[in-house]
Amino acid sequence: MGRTGLFDLERHFAFYGAYHSNPVNILIHTVFVWPILFTSLVLLYFTPSLYTFPAGLSHGFLLNFGFVFTVIYALFYVCLDKKAGSLAALLCVLCWVGASLLAARLGFSLAWKVVLAAQLFCWTGQFIGHGVFEKRAPALLDNLVQAFLMAPFFVLLEVLQTAFGYEPYPGFHASVKEKIDANLKEWCEKKQKKIS
Repeated sequence: MGRTGLFDLERHFAFYGAYHSNPVNILIHTVFVWPILFTSLVLLYFTPSLYTFPAGLSHGFLLNFGFVFTVIYALFYVCLDKKAGSLAALLCVLCWVGASLLAARLGFSLAWKVVLAAQLFCWTGQFIGHGVFEKRAPALLDNLVQAFLMAPFFVLLEVLQTAFGYEPYPGFHASVKEKIDANLKEWCEKKQKKIS
């Protein structure tokens, strides 16, 4: 059932999961990851528009880099898993809509301050989660693109699995757990070699 290459959900989930095995750290990420995406889209609202709608048709929405990132994230998530990916895509679009409305209302001079404060708060929480609870550096230090792209989907899948027992396909979580355990074992062995 699993895919390979770029759309290998097991591989992505296992990579991200190996950096997020502590329940407190997972909770911290569940709370802070989507606000990071949302506030990033607020800031990206102020990038140049790639297409200008005829007067009166835009309703404050711009086809800018925020829109492009939203489409990339949404399509990537749907390609990873149709059910959970569709929900994630919907959440991405809702974030883009909300971020666009908020950014248009605040204006750049206030929006960047709100974004800065929210980003600092959320990132600080996540680094505390890794340093204090996980005791492992964040995934973004090993693979920046994969960490940023997978973080929102990872926390959504965690919530769906915990709350509803959702699996993209039978055996998914068992297979991912096996890969996470192997990754953690390898990491521990490397850590021991550095110490000795």
